[in-house]
Amino acid sequence: MANNKLRVIPLGGLGEIGKNMMVLELPQDMIIVDAGLMFPKEEMLGVDLVIPDITYILQRRQKLRGIVITHGHEDHTGALPYVLRQLRAPVYCTRLTHGLISVKLKEHKLLGEADLRAVSAGEKVRLGAFQVEFVRVTHSIPDACALAIRTPIGTVIHTGDFKLDHTPVMGEPTDLSRLAELGREGVLLLLSDSTYAEMPGYTPSEQVVGEALDRIMATAPGRVIVATFASLISRMQQVIDAAYRNGRRVFITGRSMMDNSQMALEQGYLTAPQNVLAPIDQLAGMRPERVAVITTGSQGEPTSALVRMANQDHRQIRIVAGDTVVISASPIPGNEMLINLTIDNLCRLGAQVLNTRVANVHVRGHAAQEELKMMLSLVNPRFFVPQHGEYRHLAAHAVLAQAMGVAQENTFVLEDGDILELDGKRGRVAGRVPADHVYVDGLAVGLDQVVLRDRRHLASDGIVVVILAVDKHSGRLVGQPDVVARGFMDTDESGELLEKARRHVVRALKGADHHSEWGDVNTRVKDSLSQYLYQQTRRRPMILPLTVEV
Repeated sequence: MANNKLRVIPLGGLGEIGKNMMVLELPQDMIIVDAGLMFPKEEMLGVDLVIPDITYILQRRQKLRGIVITHGHEDHTGALPYVLRQLRAPVYCTRLTHGLISVKLKEHKLLGEADLRAVSAGEKVRLGAFQVEFVRVTHSIPDACALAIRTPIGTVIHTGDFKLDHTPVMGEPTDLSRLAELGREGVLLLLSDSTYAEMPGYTPSEQVVGEALDRIMATAPGRVIVATFASLISRMQQVIDAAYRNGRRVFITGRSMMDNSQMALEQGYLTAPQNVLAPIDQLAGMRPERVAVITTGSQGEPTSALVRMANQDHRQIRIVAGDTVVISASPIPGNEMLINLTIDNLCRLGAQVLNTRVANVHVRGHAAQEELKMMLSLVNPRFFVPQHGEYRHLAAHAVLAQAMGVAQENTFVLEDGDILELDGKRGRVAGRVPADHVYVDGLAVGLDQVVLRDRRHLASDGIVVVILAVDKHSGRLVGQPDVVARGFMDTDESGELLEKARRHVVRALKGADHHSEWGDVNTRVKDSLSQYLYQQTRRRPMILPLTVEV
């Protein structure tokens, strides 16, 4: 790597929603911005989470000077418990983000080993040849920051997730004057949030949601149950405020929601008048019109509190006619089916369900086109890279940037793994690094693609097990093989076919003798039976030969 070049390498968050991670690399130093997770897509069977591939960083870990986090949402912090098992590096973040990460690391029994360092907006941190300044921005969570990263060849601005809400519910508005000052000093590269780059106009203020919640609390005939993200502290505050004004007590359910709210109360980010918050075990004795509940499950997560309510297996809360359920979150792409199923189940139990399609119960935390243009105008960068979004969002943002005066040759629509090299005057995509999905399944991290392929295979066409009994001394087949099928065909239909399959296996093995390698025999059985079953059924079940010596 040349001495005067900066490498910008996205390992997640470009071409997808979530899993955000950006690497900035100089000849002797490297920093990471964000370490997020992504929810699995429908075809990722059995997968709990998706995190970035950090192979490139591990190969250069001696250069790593720190991990810088823009804000506390899980699509920017959720991979830390897995990344910090492999990398030893200080993590810099604002105070609320520090608290949310601490809750997550404590859950993973890593809090004592991690080097978490809290900073404030306006502070500067020296990380080798990088100097990182935290610049206040507004998002749907307090303490969100953009980053002004000074390097030997120029200043890089990483916006993180942002919007321009001039009347935020918590915290202060985006520090436009500081961003403008940085723009006047000269900005080499802008990395900017693209999630809503296709949306014209401006993002509404969070105050709209507070007004809507107030109306709902005042008019709902029974309990009001609000589902949102566990890290959305400002939404929790709005629910508490609306409940207090309307004479309701607030109950919090869902482990992550309870942990985060407790931390936010201790740090002063959440405030609640006396006797408004109550433990969940006091819920049973309350009149319905005096109850508000904050819960997890806005994305239809199978083990979340709201989904347990919808399935009637929550220990303290049973949905009844008269309940109003507010889903205060936008669907993450890929979660729509789970959310719709949860809404259907809630409606079957008699609840009224309100979401963004029917009421102003959520506003997005991301800038729309006019706000993105304002950011480009203030910062006035030489080079531009759209980030945080699916490919169409990145492409739409690139068009906006060019309309705002960024040269086409200086606009780079990257994907995960691309290496952008900048020397101060020119930029080019100089190759690729590994940036595959890393799957988390229970305690297993790095689930193999072969495992997912096999799961899809099993789910679509089932399995056929061929049990071969062989003589221990001669190696010859003893009796007829047994063929067992699961998830392949209806039991009534499969009997005759499996009998024919048994005879087919015997014919396929006629040429094998006791000198044959059993790997060769198994391959012969699999290939022959797979071909036969496909001819008969046009299906391709997984064939699993099992040899038993007798």
